[in-house]
Amino acid sequence: MTKIVGIEEITNILPHRYPFLFVDKVEIEEEGKKGIGYKNVTMDDYYFQGHFPEKPVMPGVIIIETMAQVGAVILLSKEEFKGRIPYFAGINKFRFKKVVKPGDTLRMEVEITKLRGSVGIGEGKAYVGDEVAAEGEFMFSIG
Repeated sequence: MTKIVGIEEITNILPHRYPFLFVDKVEIEEEGKKGIGYKNVTMDDYYFQGHFPEKPVMPGVIIIETMAQVGAVILLSKEEFKGRIPYFAGINKFRFKKVVKPGDTLRMEVEITKLRGSVGIGEGKAYVGDEVAAEGEFMFSIG
């Protein structure tokens, strides 16, 4: 059964806060393992002031961070990880295929594919509509 996690609950799960909390909602399909996150990209997002004022584009590193935050919500929803802090340990095989701009809704499908103790690997794809905007793999550790 899918569990919907809104922004209020996300702030209870993640240590991230504005302006570095990028996830609006997560649908946890399998606790600790798999889910779908959403980010409504708006012109009000702070990074558009400088990236790029004349042609705003969501930075690739922010897409990766947003995807990692979705993975963190999925993982930290598991009782054994509640209250812990997720850290990046690596970013692998990331590719960007579509520009993400204000007005888009970024849908991120994330799966935790390996977990040994507090270290693991997540894989994800970010979509705008039905088009893949980015995809790749990230490594993490839970502090």
